[in-house]
Amino acid sequence: MIEVPDFGNKDSTSPVRRRTGIDPISAVKMPERLTAAVDAWAESHRLTRSDAICKLIELGLKTASPVLTPVHPLESDATRIEEIAVHEIETLLDPALPADERERRIRRLTEGPPEFSHERIDLPKDSPKLRT
Repeated sequence: MIEVPDFGNKDSTSPVRRRTGIDPISAVKMPERLTAAVDAWAESHRLTRSDAICKLIELGLKTASPVLTPVHPLESDATRIEEIAVHEIETLLDPALPADERERRIRRLTEGPPEFSHERIDLPKDSPKLRT
């Protein structure tokens, strides 16, 4: 129990606050059905609700595939679109072409003519492509 100082008494000491734990508190808003399911899981594993939520999150994060966060949303979209474009171009090119010619044509179609590279929003402004 926390002691309340007597404000009228100058000899009183300030109250002592005891820490209950070292981990920060995070509030979680969940629907009633989810809360009931967590409580049932906690009871079956003999855990408190807080410990059960932590354990369930840890289990979920272990099984979830890692998410790579792009630096910029345009960057991830542009990369995905470019991969699709390269795949489509490869299917259209003559298979008899030498590999270096195929790569040159794909690069020319995906990167565009050098005279327009300064207009591309998916390239950094200090890119070597801009200097060519």
